[in-house]
Amino acid sequence: MPETKLEIQMLHDRLLVKAVPDKSERRSSAGLVIPDTVKLATRLAWGEVCGAGTGARHVKTGDRVLFDPEEQGEVELNGERYVILRERDVHAIANEAPERGTGLYL
Repeated sequence: MPETKLEIQMLHDRLLVKAVPDKSERRSSAGLVIPDTVKLATRLAWGEVCGAGTGARHVKTGDRVLFDPEEQGEVELNGERYVILRERDVHAIANEAPERGTGLYL
């Protein structure tokens, strides 16, 4: 039986996000390296939106979003790890040409 490829379409306000691994090491204000095993506070994560449902109003495919990794559903597709979120679980969107924002840049 031949293997068929199925396209994934997100529903409602759901987002399919590819998590971007955080490769930067954390340092204290005194310059000490803090290992990843130390749990300081809930650390938010960045990811790239790979798919958005028709009910998503502010987020579109290709946006870079900030979300809480504790509030996520995880799925593996073709060996890649993806996260399924609701649009309301996104804390921020990084845009190249923002209409309004914080004035901070990545």
